[in-house]
Amino acid sequence: MTEGAPPEESDETPTRVVTPHEPDENADADSEGGDAAGSDDGADDVETADAENTDAVADEALGEGVAPASDVPDDVRKYERFKKIEGGTYDRANEFLRERTYVTAREWAIARLCADFRTETGVEMTKIGENLPELVPFMTDTYTPQAVNQARASFEEKVRKAGATFLYGAMSDFFTAEELDDVMYEATEVAKFLLEVEGVDLAVEDEMEAEDRISTVMREVREHSAALRHDEVCCPECGHEFGVDEK
Repeated sequence: MTEGAPPEESDETPTRVVTPHEPDENADADSEGGDAAGSDDGADDVETADAENTDAVADEALGEGVAPASDVPDDVRKYERFKKIEGGTYDRANEFLRERTYVTAREWAIARLCADFRTETGVEMTKIGENLPELVPFMTDTYTPQAVNQARASFEEKVRKAGATFLYGAMSDFFTAEELDDVMYEATEVAKFLLEVEGVDLAVEDEMEAEDRISTVMREVREHSAALRHDEVCCPECGHEFGVDEK
């Protein structure tokens, strides 16, 4: 199998190429000719092609490209994230993310793996790439260390750009306080869902506390940005006075 990854901005599903027992295209042509002539040769060819296709499907089901269980490191075998989407596909995960975030499914999964497989000397990118299908159910191909690093870098860049975009929107007076709360609520819900998919159990109390803290911070951001925009000592909307040393 060729190791590698799809182009950086591509949304195509990383898939395996099943090469053993591929049907011969000439066999189909011979089969059609045999049927037209009324001979049994065509039927034999069809049966052979069907048998070969069955073998290919069997190879696929057995997880070709995934390291044998005996070769899987212990920490990889015990890795429990992403188990809630055991039956999911890359396309479905990718569609969900692209509708609600800037990142792709592979960038999300690999960024999480890079965080979880970080050591004192760096990220174990070779281990991640070689065991990717074992670690993430919807990833079906192994990756090179370079491809793992590329996906992680792309994730980080998109997060930074998304953060700058959001903060500008919050500071530029495009949203009312209520509208900004709605934006934060939607973003928080998506983030919590992704965490839950990764296997994080969030208590209701913790969720509410996090939402309250985020909402408080964003109100402060909005108030202080109003002072910057208008160069005034009080908010033009609520009249709150900003002290000279207030931060």
